[in-house]
Amino acid sequence: SFAYFTIKDRLPQILTRVIDTLHRHKNEFFEEHGEKGVEAEKRAISFLSKLRNELQTDKPVTPLEDELPDAALWNQYLDYQRNLPNGSGEPSWFQSPWLYVECYMYRRIHAALALNPPIDNFDVFKEGKAQNFFESQEAVIALCTYFQELLKNIKDLEEKQLQEELFKLLQVSLWGNKCDLSFSAGEDSSQKSSPLQSLENMVPYILVNDMGKVWSLLVNAKKNRTERSNVRVDIILDNAGFELVSDLVLADFLLSSKLADEVYFHGKSIPWYVSDTTKHDFNWTIKQLGSANHMWMSRCGINWEGNLKKGVWVFRDHMFWTLPHDFSSMSEVAPDLYAELQKSNLLLFKGDLNYRKLTGDRKWEYSIPFHQALNKFHPAPLCSLRTLKSDTQVGLKPGQGEQIQASEPEWMVSGKYGVVQFDAGL
Repeated sequence: SFAYFTIKDRLPQILTRVIDTLHRHKNEFFEEHGEKGVEAEKRAISFLSKLRNELQTDKPVTPLEDELPDAALWNQYLDYQRNLPNGSGEPSWFQSPWLYVECYMYRRIHAALALNPPIDNFDVFKEGKAQNFFESQEAVIALCTYFQELLKNIKDLEEKQLQEELFKLLQVSLWGNKCDLSFSAGEDSSQKSSPLQSLENMVPYILVNDMGKVWSLLVNAKKNRTERSNVRVDIILDNAGFELVSDLVLADFLLSSKLADEVYFHGKSIPWYVSDTTKHDFNWTIKQLGSANHMWMSRCGINWEGNLKKGVWVFRDHMFWTLPHDFSSMSEVAPDLYAELQKSNLLLFKGDLNYRKLTGDRKWEYSIPFHQALNKFHPAPLCSLRTLKSDTQVGLKPGQGEQIQASEPEWMVSGKYGVVQFDAGL
């Protein structure tokens, strides 16, 4: 399965690259922290080498020994895996649900640094994320330019035109999800060309296209809002770099077109899946844009800084997003987060990992309804914007998946296909 290939090849590559990154920063650690920095780097590397060995030799998954706030939840989850009626007793790297051990690896990478001050705040993936951003520069410029031109006459657009623009920016945000560094094990995956030019050609690759439902929901919310109730959209972010810029443009469009009054962004509280967005990445990206020497890029960055100051944009992180649980257990494990999401008019879930967690990462039949796969996870109406990079997919028409499978065996993991999949909730 694709999971087997991931654990066997991709994850060890990612660990090797993390070890290499720490090694390359040795002098920097010495300059900043003296011998203590170098000692910490050695300890972190030895911790990670041991982790790589455990993975490659299919050792049992061990409880976390750190005192970080989420450790108890992780260890409870390990007990839960041990006691599954159809499980093999002792979960090991190759005898476990893929979602669990993959998340577990990233949590152990975090522990390797967190347990070794003074380098405990070092993000081993930061360089890759920054490089992805800079290498996607042309695409970022094209998108910011397009958007700033659009803003000049957004007030005069008729409803049909607004709808067309929303659909365009939803698609840019969808295909922006191709730029995923964990998928390429950290290899270059930047967006080189303007994403706007190829949208027409990409439409046939959107297997479920519920953009019309998203539009209807936003238009109705706008019509029904009162003085006291704001229309709120939440975006559960995926990758930093070009994808994040595409999400920010979409969010700005929602405000500028008055389809939403406020946007909440949800990111990761620790470095995760190589390129996932943390608070640092979020702020760094907006600062980079604001100080760019390109007029429309800097205009975007400065406006977005303003949105954050005014409080119409809010960034939140929560440790639940970096737990191994799928979202159907959120109301139990993180009731505070679930209650927060219930305040939203629309939840936009970006990317493949969020999709896996929405659907429990099971080997569903392709035609099982999305609503059913969500397994009672319904805090608010939600929509998944996801390019397929793992072998779980639901909500297709009967025979649709089988038909593609016949001509393209790799269709579920190639990143070539996408979905804009909506569920109205209860």
